[in-house]
Amino acid sequence: MVASKRPRRKAPTSFRNDAVVRGAGGVRPAPRPKAPVREVVVSRTRAPARARMATTLRLDPALLSGLRLLQHLEKQPLNRLINEALRSYVARRSAEAEGGLQDILDRVRAYRRSDPDFEKMWAEFVDAEARYGAEDPVEGSSQKNAGPAQTLVRKLLRA
Repeated sequence: MVASKRPRRKAPTSFRNDAVVRGAGGVRPAPRPKAPVREVVVSRTRAPARARMATTLRLDPALLSGLRLLQHLEKQPLNRLINEALRSYVARRSAEAEGGLQDILDRVRAYRRSDPDFEKMWAEFVDAEARYGAEDPVEGSSQKNAGPAQTLVRKLLRA
């Protein structure tokens, strides 16, 4: 039995008036040249322009209607309004967090200045051990009826 060959389709010569590249992988459109880089003028109040990332957010309907009302009143894109709002929120919250961390750091520094060698801390620890050490179950207890080997070891340790 002889296998019949199917007629091959003729490859298109162009895709939307673009150049065509023919190779082992078949026919594909030639890569398009990259768009020229535009200079971006940045005002002093805005952060430098960086590559933006598309993000999906779920907003409360009331919040979204308020944003749309602002968009209509200010005639600004919704994306710009959301970016401005988030920028001010992040700036405010990071300043609050920085202030909280600064308070903690100041308290730690004050404590270290008050007892730089931890002498007070060690004195409190020794007092607590002396006061509660006999009742501490973690310390363990000695056996009263020790065997001959244990008696010999204890005798050597006491000497």
